Amino acid sequence: MSASNSAKISPAVKLGTVYSILFAISSVHLLNDAMQSVVSALFPIFEDSLGLKFGQIGWIAFTLNMTSSVLQPAVGLLSDKKPAPWMLPVGMACSLVGMVGLAYAPSFWMLLLAVVFVGFGSAVFHPEGSRVVFFAAGERRGLAQSIYQVGGNFGQALAPLMTIYIFVPLGQRGAVLGTFLAIAAIIVLLRVVPWYGAQLAANGALVKKKAGAAPAVKPYSNKVIAFALTLLLVLVFARSWYAAGISSFYNFYMQDNYGLSIKAAQVPLFIFMAAGVLGTFLGGILSDRFGRKRMMLFSIAGSAPFALLLPHVSLGWVYPVIFLLGFILQSGFSVSVVYAQELLPGKVGMASGLITGLAFGMGGLGSIVLGTAADHYGILDTMVVCSFLPLIGLLSILLPKDRRE
Repeated sequence: MSASNSAKISPAVKLGTVYSILFAISSVHLLNDAMQSVVSALFPIFEDSLGLKFGQIGWIAFTLNMTSSVLQPAVGLLSDKKPAPWMLPVGMACSLVGMVGLAYAPSFWMLLLAVVFVGFGSAVFHPEGSRVVFFAAGERRGLAQSIYQVGGNFGQALAPLMTIYIFVPLGQRGAVLGTFLAIAAIIVLLRVVPWYGAQLAANGALVKKKAGAAPAVKPYSNKVIAFALTLLLVLVFARSWYAAGISSFYNFYMQDNYGLSIKAAQVPLFIFMAAGVLGTFLGGILSDRFGRKRMMLFSIAGSAPFALLLPHVSLGWVYPVIFLLGFILQSGFSVSVVYAQELLPGKVGMASGLITGLAFGMGGLGSIVLGTAADHYGILDTMVVCSFLPLIGLLSILLPKDRRE
């Protein structure tokens, strides 16, 4: 595509939402997060094949998530200064190496090294992917971010299905199939990267000027921004720790408390994650209509009653309760990313990396803390204590109003 043609047809900020690119980058997000899900899907298998304890499983989740979280804000800051479309396929290549490592790791420490490659690939992808979304969003930023996040959530939701249909039959070596996910992502990026590069060449200055320009209303003071970001990070902490408890250990809870098999214990986890996909999509749409703050308050505080109820219901009630819990809890995640971007105009990559990176990092820290607690106090008591975390979401009422309000 020539520069003159791209200038005529590609500026999302002028011509509206570019859905073809949004769905393409969302599909890559799906594949990226599916590769991350391979790690958690293998937890029950690693427990058997390598004789891992709950604490070691927590360290695996911690390594994956901290690799992403530490690097994402830094990569985001660099991409704000100098975007690099070629980093997208490089990130996928790193994840491909990680998939091979997961399949053939002979020990716990080699397993951690493979996980580092997967985490690094994710850290590179997310900030650049968010910038692609920013270019393609037009004026529908909540919807665009939801389309992007739905891909990631759906990829995460594949973890229980991979456990049931791939890793229980094939064992640890089945992780090598994850290389096909990386290859598919690179193929899709062959369509996205040239478009992204054309946007940078033709409209980079325009987008940067628009994103960095003073908003129509009086901007927040530095003090208000610092307070809002701090509070936002606390909310991300609460949601991420609780989500880590569900994704990493709830299947063990189902086995111990209800006597389910490994396969049967994956079903509630899949319901939770699939409901989160729906919640993420609708949450972004509703935030464009009702505001970011309202959706975040509804999301994490509204999920608290269901979180408190979940450890105490009979098996038959687990399924509807965990569906509502996943739907409500995840309805605010993409909204929190947009809210952070609006707090820090002109710093799309850093804001996205900060929120999504911190979500991964806090989830990883939560996994190691909860895993250690489960080893010492038992999985049943640990999951009951974990259920109180969403109550922290009530603090979201203190957030300042959106700029869009």
